Amino acid sequence: MKLNLPKCKKFTGYKPCESYYDCLENGCKYDRPETKLGIKILIISLDALGNVLDNTPILPALKRKYPESTIYWLTMTNAKNILINNPYLDKLFLWDDESRMILRNIEFDFVLNADKSVYACSMVNELKAKTKYGFLLNSDGKIIPADENALYSYNLGLDDQLKFKENQRTGIEILHETFHLKYEKDECIYNFDEDERDFINKYKAEINYDGRFTYVGFNTGCSELFPNKKMTVDQHIQIIGELLFYDNIKIVLLGGREDTERNKSIFSNFTEFQDERIFNSPTSMGIRKGACYMDVCDVVISGDSFGMHLAIALKKYVIAWFGLSCASEIELYGRGIKLIPEGLECSPCWKRSCPYNLECIQMIDLKKMRESVINFSFKKPSFSN
Repeated sequence: MKLNLPKCKKFTGYKPCESYYDCLENGCKYDRPETKLGIKILIISLDALGNVLDNTPILPALKRKYPESTIYWLTMTNAKNILINNPYLDKLFLWDDESRMILRNIEFDFVLNADKSVYACSMVNELKAKTKYGFLLNSDGKIIPADENALYSYNLGLDDQLKFKENQRTGIEILHETFHLKYEKDECIYNFDEDERDFINKYKAEINYDGRFTYVGFNTGCSELFPNKKMTVDQHIQIIGELLFYDNIKIVLLGGREDTERNKSIFSNFTEFQDERIFNSPTSMGIRKGACYMDVCDVVISGDSFGMHLAIALKKYVIAWFGLSCASEIELYGRGIKLIPEGLECSPCWKRSCPYNLECIQMIDLKKMRESVINFSFKKPSFSN
């Protein structure tokens, strides 16, 4: 039996893509470059929400290199909301039995694995593809680079001197090299839908948003995996108090479920300014709504956490501080500054617990943080004190 199946993204083999139109009999109705299946590319980026978002700049590069292509992305369920509304993705697969079963039966032209994890690499080994880039698993169960282009990224994970002291390249630049792509400093991709835009406008009305003010968002926490990526409550109270001295600055507290009590504690110290100059945004509404609250802000202050990556994707002015993680790997796209502890030999370290009394957090330059906000606020009409 011979079937003349159209190489079209809309064709499923289950039902017509348009009622009462038989494409097997009459030919494809959508024979256009943007609907052709073309080169089939699967991206595997599973772990860490910030990494998934930070890897989205490879999508424009892929489309420049392979304009007639279909791009699939495999990720964890909790990262789904980061990738929806992405115009470059044709199909999003989640890390579950059903998706893995389907993917094993598709013949890809390219599989691009960004993750150095045994389960991601094992999955790559099982997939059918003409070319595989990134990272694989060898017969001893060890992670290995797929080719020489992945070698720098591979060595970065094994060589602390290279990762912590020598490397000055951003992670996304390195990922482009790993995937044989030309790096043109494309931005992270995060798009709101129409309902979310309405939600943002309603929240602005609720807080009497005034564009003459500078709205400063404090992403106060971080994931529980690396708990030392956040300032202390006292540090937040100090810097927020200093910023509220300036009449043209308003504060928005941001965070996730794990930051609820922390934000309440910070908010309670500013009773005279509550809901006029400082706002405590909800922390239990998920990533998409959290992004809506962040979008109100002009400036976002954060440690190296998902909140920082989201602020970068939303094109905010970002004041990011670093202690245990590597500042050089983060791309701010010219919108912000990095605060790095000077002369601290143990930083960065990527340790989950600190044997040295968290010196990197104690050394956060709150003065420079305040000055950076004030300098940014000069770009807007000011109010007299």
